[in-house]
Amino acid sequence: MDNISLVGTLTAPPSPQASELSALQSVDWLEVRADLAGEVNPEWLRNHFSGKLLYTVRSREEGGLFDGSQEERRTRILQAAQHYDLIDLEADRDVAPEVVNRISPDRRLISWSGAAAGVRELNDRVDKITTTSARLYRLLPAARRAADGLAPLTVLRKLSRKDVIAFASGHAGFWSRLLAPHFGAPFVFGVVVGTSPNGHGEPTISQLIEDYGLPVLPHLGALYGIVGSPVSHSLSPRVHNAAYRALNFPGLFVPFQEESFCDFWHDMIQSDDLGFLRASIKGLTVASPHKEAALDSAASTSSMVRLAGSTNIFVRNGKGWVADTTDPQGAVGALARWGIGIKGRKAAVIGCGGAGRAVAAALHQQGADVTLVNRGFDRGFLAQRLLGLPFVPLAKFSPDNHSMLVNATPVGRNGDALPFDVNKMPAESIVIDLTYGRETTPLVARAISLGLRAVGGLEVLLIQVLQQFRLMTGLEMPPDLACERLGLRPGALAKAN
Repeated sequence: MDNISLVGTLTAPPSPQASELSALQSVDWLEVRADLAGEVNPEWLRNHFSGKLLYTVRSREEGGLFDGSQEERRTRILQAAQHYDLIDLEADRDVAPEVVNRISPDRRLISWSGAAAGVRELNDRVDKITTTSARLYRLLPAARRAADGLAPLTVLRKLSRKDVIAFASGHAGFWSRLLAPHFGAPFVFGVVVGTSPNGHGEPTISQLIEDYGLPVLPHLGALYGIVGSPVSHSLSPRVHNAAYRALNFPGLFVPFQEESFCDFWHDMIQSDDLGFLRASIKGLTVASPHKEAALDSAASTSSMVRLAGSTNIFVRNGKGWVADTTDPQGAVGALARWGIGIKGRKAAVIGCGGAGRAVAAALHQQGADVTLVNRGFDRGFLAQRLLGLPFVPLAKFSPDNHSMLVNATPVGRNGDALPFDVNKMPAESIVIDLTYGRETTPLVARAISLGLRAVGGLEVLLIQVLQQFRLMTGLEMPPDLACERLGLRPGALAKAN
């Protein structure tokens, strides 16, 4: 296994205590985005960070915030060059004799950032920027869809150089940032924790370390991922990649942010582009909003998928792609772990999307009296028709006479107010929230405060991810490792007392 250099990007002024800098134990470089963080004293930085310093002042033309005059720009760059180890020079505006003649080649990083581009255009960009000698070169085309990450990786593989960094920026291109080191890119960039909201698809340094095991670069092997929109909140990469490392399995699990499953399937599965990179996809977790649309691409489907009209996992076998779902096992398995009976319970499933329909079908098969609840009528009537279960619009729903409630909507992921009140549910009722976040969701917190039994989304995810790993790899994920990565206590799969 090789190591690459992690670069922490400072996108806001650091705190006076510099606690966020002292935490960068595995980071070799600190990039100061002066257009975002302002001019930070480099000597102060060196007192709090032991690695090397990179100075970048990204222009508005290339996606940054600097919009001053060219004279001001050059003054700031040349002043920084007296103190920083590496200076980012934008190829279209900084590579002029009055600048490059005062910065030695070993301290230059020549860059270009722009719109999504194809292989030919990026090759032309490489030819242009490499005419000026530099230590490193950086190309950052912005991704609108996942396939926009293919071109920079293809360029990297064809170049076979160790001084070019190329990946697609933004949420949709995040996966290409993770693969770029496998094709020669020496740096991987991540935002320093606590200095910026992660609104532009920039991973944090802690995410790169915890979810992907960097700076250690494992063998690429098979490629797996989660496809949906959004997917940046998903904990699946953290758990799957940790299991790959623990089992010495050559694989990488990445998030694919994609608005159109049809486009993703055509560009990422059916095309030969990933094959050229020797990184074909072997398995996918299918997330919202693609759980229904994905079915058109499956060669075969499980009986539950056919019943619910929804999938959340695609696995490739010798005959094509098989669509299955682990949504039912996640919820039903969590109830079994707590020793909670399902038969005879009056249950309400709120949310008639793919996950809600699959869970409702499973509860009905286990003997529950299930009612479907949804805000919109169209999806509610679709679920009613598929499952043969009663539907109630959310505006007319009250959980008062239900002893089981399942939230299968995104409500609560970001601390949203609940559109229903559980305070009159009977004693000994059980609440299951399929959503999860960094904090306890409002629904779970409310249920606990009322003395109800509550199952959080992480418990459901734990059961699902173990099954998904088995379906994708044929191996067993160590349960305690999964618990640890999800922030659950070891042995959480054992039946609760």
